[in-house]
Amino acid sequence: MPGSSENVIDGGSQPLKRHWLRKLILGPPRDARDPKVYHRLSLVALLAWAGLGADGITSSCYGPEEAFLALGHHHYLALLLALATALTVFIISASYSQTIDLFPTGGGGYTVATTLLGETAGLVSGCALIVDYLLTVAVSISSGTDAIFSLLPMSWHWAKLWFSMFVLLILITINLRGVKESVLILFPLFMAFVVMHAWLLSYGLLSHAHRMPEVVSSGYTNLRHDLDTLGLFGLGLLFLRAFSLGGGTFTGIEAVANGLPILREPRTVTGKHAMSYMAFSLAFLAGGILACYLLFDVAPQPGMTLNAVLFGKIADNWRLGDVAIGRFIVTVTLLSEGSLLFVAAQTGFADCPRVLATMASDRWVPRRFASLSTRLVTQDGVIFTGLASAVILLVSRGNVSILVALYAINVFITFTLSQLGMSVHWWQSRRSERRWKRKLLVNGVGCILTSVILVLTVVLKFDEGGWVTLAITGMLVALCYTVRRHYDQLRAALTKLEARILPELHRAEKGEALATEDGLGSSIAVILTGGFNGLGLATLLNLHRLFRGQFKHLIFVGVGEIDSRALKGPKEIERLERSLAEDFRAYCKLASDLGYQASFRLAVSPDVVADLYRLCLEVAREHPEAVFFAGKLVFGYDQEDFITRFLHNHVALELQNMLQLQGLSLVILPSCVRSDQPAAGEMVGRTGNGAEAVRRA
Repeated sequence: MPGSSENVIDGGSQPLKRHWLRKLILGPPRDARDPKVYHRLSLVALLAWAGLGADGITSSCYGPEEAFLALGHHHYLALLLALATALTVFIISASYSQTIDLFPTGGGGYTVATTLLGETAGLVSGCALIVDYLLTVAVSISSGTDAIFSLLPMSWHWAKLWFSMFVLLILITINLRGVKESVLILFPLFMAFVVMHAWLLSYGLLSHAHRMPEVVSSGYTNLRHDLDTLGLFGLGLLFLRAFSLGGGTFTGIEAVANGLPILREPRTVTGKHAMSYMAFSLAFLAGGILACYLLFDVAPQPGMTLNAVLFGKIADNWRLGDVAIGRFIVTVTLLSEGSLLFVAAQTGFADCPRVLATMASDRWVPRRFASLSTRLVTQDGVIFTGLASAVILLVSRGNVSILVALYAINVFITFTLSQLGMSVHWWQSRRSERRWKRKLLVNGVGCILTSVILVLTVVLKFDEGGWVTLAITGMLVALCYTVRRHYDQLRAALTKLEARILPELHRAEKGEALATEDGLGSSIAVILTGGFNGLGLATLLNLHRLFRGQFKHLIFVGVGEIDSRALKGPKEIERLERSLAEDFRAYCKLASDLGYQASFRLAVSPDVVADLYRLCLEVAREHPEAVFFAGKLVFGYDQEDFITRFLHNHVALELQNMLQLQGLSLVILPSCVRSDQPAAGEMVGRTGNGAEAVRRA
């Protein structure tokens, strides 16, 4: 983006020519400058409930089961567990509603922790979120596959993993079209799940309500017996163990706060409505399932989930006249459960690329994750989410128990850091915030609750694979520091390059041979640059030194990248365009001082390469004699490695190949940068400041 020191011609690369099949599958390009596009891309509360809340809702398919199985023979505690689960859902939802108020543009765990606790806490929270969303995709798809294959013979179960991979491929494809499109496609499955589960659970609870006094009485007797044998401490540990192992039930509650940027205005109102829908539906489903497990004496059966066993007990004997409809209803319910679990994976695809884009803006991950496709989708983030989830599925063989053991830890790292940050904020704002005590109580209780679950989950699941997710998160944090260090070194090197080049440009002599009689001065040079920065200045100086007297007119061509930060509304696009125009006027003034006639062409687009190519062809049609120039950063021999190459898109080389096919010449002028390169003189420059200095001169 213009004004950023590391944004040289270096972002948003997409192939220019797209096959017709690609357009058919992904859809036609979208115009980011169309004001109506933001309305069409946004989600209303009902769609947000489905698209962002599906992960939370479907956690009722595996969270309560894990918790109930952890009770062992102490099933009478399921009623207390149901109450505790519902209460926890409401507490976490209420705390995240306050986060929505404080961060109306998007209050995900990364943003909250970074803003309120500092960069390190934010990085840990962001990395935990990335791993959490990847596991969301893997757990949801695996659980959905298990639910569907519960209806099939055991002899078919060998195909479960391949079926999961097929579903993952479909989700990648529809998310490359856009978040809203994917939600609209999956919305009917979501409503089928909610309606069928609410119906069966309501019937189950009401039809067996007469058993409640018997269950309570039996539970009281068992409680007294266990208190005598295990003691209060032992029984409490048993309950807390089951509660923490069912922590997967609470995953996904934060997704609405993370996804605020894609919600319909007013976003805070839409977000709170979606959060309320999710809280009430999740509390009822999770609590109702646990209660029904107890009322119907559900026990594990080979090849079947506990929900499949439960729904079979509830509806297997239903008849409509002489027609048995129970099995059909159970089949439809389990199919909706399996299908919605696939919808829940949509939460990972909606939010993981968004977290990556935000972290890319802060230079923790490669900048390509902030770039948009022509469908205005963070395409690299979607592809990364899909490929990483595929690896997780292959390594775990789609085993839900293994994945859930990995899953719950990271989400509670994010929960705890977010709640801690909010609690610190309310305490620091106690003199200015009138209702700080109530708000601190909500986030404080949420922080205590989530931290207790986090500690218990880590302790209980550490040997079962919990250490793996902690190790992965730790490695991701270390990798982010490596990426950040590279971008910081690059920014420092570009600042030094700009500080060295600007004085040299001001001292450079005007081209003496611009008006020679042999006509050498009639040619036009086109300089491709991404804004006022060290690389663009170095390209101008190199061209002036190497080709003095060859060119009379310079045309600066550039495209401002519309990335995830700029995709907020028409005003952001206009601001980007104004900033780019100011940068190019500064270039024109420098060129004029060197004796050239100068002008510029610019555009703003999510597809930098395609629009640069289009502008180059327009200039070539008007000026067939034009020669194109672009700069390329060359790192020191000891700094050039795979990571360095991956962190940059090499747009100049791609454009060179494309223009050559049209018979046009693009000359790449290299500029070597090193992090230890000394700056010339006492001038301390920063991209943007240098442009302002030139404009004032």
